[in-house]
Amino acid sequence: MTMQHSKGVSLDAKDFLTLKTLTPEQLQQLIDLGIHLKQLVQTNQPHPYLTGKTLAMIFEKSSTRTRVSFEVGMAQLGGHALNLSSDNLQMGRGETVQDTAKVFSEYVDAIMIRTYSHAMVEELAANATVPVINGLTDDYHPCQVLADLMTLVELKGSLIGKKLAYVGDGNNMAHSLMIGCAKMGMTCAIASPEGYMPKEEIVQTAKGIAGETGGSIIITNEPREAVEAADAVYTDVWASMGWESEQAEREIAFKDFQVNDELVKYAASDYTFLHCLPAHRGEEVTASVLDGSHSYVFQEAGNRLHAQKALLLSLLQSS
Repeated sequence: MTMQHSKGVSLDAKDFLTLKTLTPEQLQQLIDLGIHLKQLVQTNQPHPYLTGKTLAMIFEKSSTRTRVSFEVGMAQLGGHALNLSSDNLQMGRGETVQDTAKVFSEYVDAIMIRTYSHAMVEELAANATVPVINGLTDDYHPCQVLADLMTLVELKGSLIGKKLAYVGDGNNMAHSLMIGCAKMGMTCAIASPEGYMPKEEIVQTAKGIAGETGGSIIITNEPREAVEAADAVYTDVWASMGWESEQAEREIAFKDFQVNDELVKYAASDYTFLHCLPAHRGEEVTASVLDGSHSYVFQEAGNRLHAQKALLLSLLQSS
């Protein structure tokens, strides 16, 4: 079958560390490109637009969806991905981030890193001459939210004026969802218990973006307030990677923040349930919601592949 020509989205930044560097128009264009690339896969149309390109994938945090989606994505685009654990790199034995960035820039066309410190990813990007993609840090998870928003566009159409409720830990997911929803002109309501609220500086950033797009940000300690009339309900595990030692105390703090059949009664009748996965059935969400007719978590997970291909194509088309 003849390959169709496809161009990536013209981005303002070399790197993709958060959603903040995207304009609303660029974000919408990335989503649209992801949907187009998904259609090429569904119709068995080859699209090796990145032939000869190599992506280095550095993992300090374990991964299922991030590793597989980026590796398969590069393969479908005609390129190659290297799966690298920090334990097997000199970076894990004392080589500086600055030196690692410069060495990798001699070998590969882009770097994706999944790690703890966002400041370290910023340092990597500052010293690399190739694009750096944030596959997850403790502060942000922008690739996941690209897929989340793509899923909602597929299901809801235009997202302007729609409401997403996030119930749970004010973590990297809450941070990126606030920014992504604000860019799309949505209302993003975050319900977290005291002591686990999203970072105030990121809340203020998201509110500033929302003020320009007609969206809004709501921060509350009441799950029902957040979920009221929500078009989408979202949650995440109560103890993310790096916080497992707090599991017992978090179960107490979050006991009233479970997404269950009673809570989702307050959402819109056609609400969509989303979760970044992996999910702990019976903790942050009941099996009846996760496996119910409103849940699109596996379509959402699948869209990591297509949204990230759109991102890769956009970052690497001119590199």
